[in-house]
Amino acid sequence: MLKSAQLLNRVSNDDMAIRTILHYPDPLLRAKTEPVAAVTPDIRALVEDMAETMYAAPGVGLAAPQVGESHRLFVIDIATEDEPSDLRVFINPEIVNKEGDQVWCEGCLSFPEISEDVQRAETVTVRALNQAGEPFELTADGLLAVAIQHENDHLDGILMIDHLGVIKRRIVHREMLKRQKDNG
Repeated sequence: MLKSAQLLNRVSNDDMAIRTILHYPDPLLRAKTEPVAAVTPDIRALVEDMAETMYAAPGVGLAAPQVGESHRLFVIDIATEDEPSDLRVFINPEIVNKEGDQVWCEGCLSFPEISEDVQRAETVTVRALNQAGEPFELTADGLLAVAIQHENDHLDGILMIDHLGVIKRRIVHREMLKRQKDNG
C-alpha cells in the first residue's frame, strides 16, 4: 500500500498543495489502489491538491497513484486554454461499458515529454462518485474517453507503456531510465 499524506512532497499554496508527480519506473506506479471508503475532508483536500498539481504540470488528468496515494480516484479536465475549466472528479470509478476503437497520441505526467499512439475504446461508460460523494454515470467519447481509460488504468497499476508494442516499450523504458539517471 502506498504512503498516505506525503507531506514532504507538498509545496504549500494556501489550503491547496502542488504535489510531486512520480515518474516511471517508480514502483509505486505499479501498485493497485484501494477503494475510497468515504469521501472525507481529507479525500476532498487530496482532490484539490491533485487538481492543482494537474493544472501546474500542465496535464489533462491525474490519478492518485501518480502522487503517491493509494486511493481509487482521479481528476480530469480536458478544457482547452480558451474554455472555462471543466474539472471532473472520479472516486471509485468503474468502467461498465466500452465500445468501438480509436487510436490517440497519449502523453502521461509520469512519462514527461513522451507521447505514443495508444489504442483505446472509442466510447466508455463509467460509474463513480463525485467530489461530494454523489454517484453518477457518464458516457464519454473522444479525448474524455481516452483520459478516463488512461487514468483508470493507473488505479490498477497499468501504465501507458503497457499498451505499446515490445520495441516501443523498450525504447520508452530505456529513455525513462536514462532520464532518471541524468536527474539523479
